[in-house]
Amino acid sequence: MDDTIVLEYTVDAEDFTRAGEASSDVKKKLKQMGVSPNVIRKVAIAMYEGEINMVIHAQGGEIKVYITPENIKMVLKDVGPGIPDVEKAMQAGWSTAPEEVRNLGFGAGMGLPNMKKNTDSMEVETEIGKGTTITMVVNMLGNE
Repeated sequence: MDDTIVLEYTVDAEDFTRAGEASSDVKKKLKQMGVSPNVIRKVAIAMYEGEINMVIHAQGGEIKVYITPENIKMVLKDVGPGIPDVEKAMQAGWSTAPEEVRNLGFGAGMGLPNMKKNTDSMEVETEIGKGTTITMVVNMLGNE
């Protein structure tokens, strides 16, 4: 028997009014399931940062969240321009966000660093002109 719960979300490009709805929904569902507040916090932060990145840089995309008794796995897939230099993008404060996005209070260059900091594992697969898939995992045990 598979006890995996799968949640799916669509993130719209440049829709800052709805950005964060998917991470809020996951946070609410994890609370209802009685998941540890620390795990919920990590998942919510990592997913929110990813969601915002999809809105700013990637023409939106899809998020799938897999919840098992062992961990929460988030797969964020977009068809954006790809990340030319993942190593540089992982540096705190480095950003390619346009000025108008920064004026809204986003694009400070903390997205990927915050995603990595709040997850137990994070993989970035990116192809220029095709898009990026980021897979993040937060373990249930060790994060209580």
